[in-house]
Amino acid sequence: MDDFELKPLTPQGIAGAVEKAKQYRLLNEPGVAESICRDVLLVDSEYEDAKIVLLLALTDLFTRSIASHFAEAVALARALPDSYDRAYYAGIVHERRAKAHHRSHAPGSGQLAYDWFQSAMNLFAEAERLRPVGDDSAILRWNSCVRRLQAHGDLRPDSGQAEPHTLDD
Repeated sequence: MDDFELKPLTPQGIAGAVEKAKQYRLLNEPGVAESICRDVLLVDSEYEDAKIVLLLALTDLFTRSIASHFAEAVALARALPDSYDRAYYAGIVHERRAKAHHRSHAPGSGQLAYDWFQSAMNLFAEAERLRPVGDDSAILRWNSCVRRLQAHGDLRPDSGQAEPHTLDD
């Protein structure tokens, strides 16, 4: 096989590249969005929008493999400089893990998903306390989790589960 090398982006192209990554996520092409964000972060490792889009693209990939993407998504959430963003995006990571487990229909997936929804809701509650005035995003996510739990009878706690998952899981 030929030996190919990645070509670096120019600093002037970073903002446009992140916008393209967002578009690829909307087109259900999370792998392309992930690649673009990694290109951006090679040029500017602190570019926060690229980190957030990468985190979201990784959670889009949970339907294919949770294990290989979850740890990196959580690490990206933890590395965000703002405490609100850390809680909010960690909540999204946990919520999307819950949804991926629920969609798997594996034995016990409803109970496992319930635990991850509970964890996500704890993080959204934390984000709500830290939110900027007028930003109800955490409330919207909380309500979405509540509605999903109410709509699906198989989403219920495991009677043996003592503690919900946390940001450290």
